[in-house]
Amino acid sequence: MASQPTGAGSSRDDTDSYLGLSAEAAGERARTQGWSTVRSLPPDAIITMEFLEGRLNFAVRDDVVVRCWAG
Repeated sequence: MASQPTGAGSSRDDTDSYLGLSAEAAGERARTQGWSTVRSLPPDAIITMEFLEGRLNFAVRDDVVVRCWAG
């Protein structure tokens, strides 16, 4: 599995720390941690599997982050 991006602090950013945050709060936090792209998706979204360095993905249900992963 590919590692997280090396941008300002993101390599040390714990993706589990986003769980339970509102989508807006998670997005703001991710950008301050150095993620260049933040993507919010419904939990059952069909997405491609390409890895994009610097991207953080959120699965959001009822405006709460329920899953978070890099790439």
